[in-house]
Amino acid sequence: MAGRKNWREKRAAGINRAAPEVTAAAASVSPAAPGVNRAASMRRALQSSRAVVRMFDAGETDRLTASWGTTPLTADDVVRRNQRVLVARSREQAANNDHGKAFLRMVRQNVVGPRGVQLQAQAQDIGGVLDSVANEAIEAAWAKWCRPQTADVTGQMSWRSLQGLLTITAARDGEFMVRVITGAQAGPWGFSLQVIDPQRCPVDFDEGRRRDGSFVRHGIEFNEFGRPLAYYFSSTGARDAEYLFGGRSFVRVPADEILHGFLPEMIGQKRGIPWMATALWRMRMLDGFEKAALVNARASAAKMGFFEWDKDMAPAEDPNADPADREPYSIDAEAGTYHELPPGLSYKAADPQYPAGELAVFGKAMLRGIASGLGVAYNGLANDLEGVNFSSIRQGALDEREHWKDLQEWLIECLHQRVFDRWLRYSLLSGQIVTEQGAALPARSLEKFARISWQPRRWAWIDPRAEVDAAIKSKNSLLIPPGQIIRDQGRDPESTWKEYGRDIAAMRAAGMPDLFIMTSLGLEPAPADPAENPSQSEQPDPFEGDPDAPQP
Repeated sequence: MAGRKNWREKRAAGINRAAPEVTAAAASVSPAAPGVNRAASMRRALQSSRAVVRMFDAGETDRLTASWGTTPLTADDVVRRNQRVLVARSREQAANNDHGKAFLRMVRQNVVGPRGVQLQAQAQDIGGVLDSVANEAIEAAWAKWCRPQTADVTGQMSWRSLQGLLTITAARDGEFMVRVITGAQAGPWGFSLQVIDPQRCPVDFDEGRRRDGSFVRHGIEFNEFGRPLAYYFSSTGARDAEYLFGGRSFVRVPADEILHGFLPEMIGQKRGIPWMATALWRMRMLDGFEKAALVNARASAAKMGFFEWDKDMAPAEDPNADPADREPYSIDAEAGTYHELPPGLSYKAADPQYPAGELAVFGKAMLRGIASGLGVAYNGLANDLEGVNFSSIRQGALDEREHWKDLQEWLIECLHQRVFDRWLRYSLLSGQIVTEQGAALPARSLEKFARISWQPRRWAWIDPRAEVDAAIKSKNSLLIPPGQIIRDQGRDPESTWKEYGRDIAAMRAAGMPDLFIMTSLGLEPAPADPAENPSQSEQPDPFEGDPDAPQP
């Protein structure tokens, strides 16, 4: 008895030390009366405290959540365990799944657009006046570099094509990697870009802390604060047609030569995850479901069937013959023809009824979930405008466009701005940015010339008349400037106004009167000033000499 009592006391003390929250619950229990088991009271108090602490359904661990993870994973663990598999499956779905292909097309069309993200130089002189000469020189030099023979180290893709390829790569693989090449091998400009397959940077290559505090994680070398120092690639050339996994012979490239873009979703994330990650499983299952339904529908449309012999009516067979040599009875059916069957042979049709009317409803439900995971509108992904009214399609389009704008800003930050900064420094030092007078812009004014803005693509108004009227009212009420209205349409205000000036000058040179020009521009001519046109004030009074005319 003494030993059991000591065990109970130690167990009670251990419970109090391991779970301090039990103390409050245990204090509410009345002192044990004679004959009451104190251990049972402690168990009830412990269960009561657990019921209070575990107040979230998602925190329960039972038979329904046994396969649900309970230990948080770091970003490095998530990437190491899943990235390579997700990339392989994302590429497969992008190649074979219609909705995966449609998603990548939507990403390219809405993030990059038909013209790409446009550069607008904003260099200013002292006093905030735009330096038009320098801005035109920078934009002209940039447009010249954007050609395929200068932008791409292979000479095959223009800057606009590179933007589209890198955006699709980020959506499909989760990241993109570009190497900046300078010098004689970089083409005529001496500055070009080399697109590198991110999978050539081994995600499973890790090294622990080194003496200088640096470390390698997922094929990238970092300093002790997590800033990239170098990237390791199994190959950076175009001659290798296959991936090399498992080796330790890498090409080390300094980080200042690599542009690495991905959307981080966790603190400490160092590599990207495909944007289709959460939708991949459902996309594959739905694709298999649709294929099975299509095969079944084709079989049903073929009106196939089976022949069956009545009892004791089947033709005699040679018992010594090989069953594989037996030729089954068959008929090649043609439309509008009927065949006479031998006596004792009957036909039984095989008529599968699936799919009936549930395929469309089920497919829509699955595609809505897929569209939510991809961050796009269901109507655009599924090309389904059935039952859509103006209000719903407008609200859906506006929400989706905000998502595209967010991706555009991400792309500008991690690609466009970083490329331009390096290009501008190299081009100024090499004297390749020249004004129309033939003078090269000075490299000492790098900070001045680095003042730019980017204009990504924008979309047409859903209700042009109503939204144009709203924009005009906002402008007249001083809520938005005229330039903002132009920028919302994806154009540069300075370029638009200069184009207006050229059009007006051309119309005047063609002999068109100003009244016609103003009318064609939708403007009302200002009322004539009699002081400037005395002929109007000297015209005869039509009432002069009339005795019945009203007197002043």
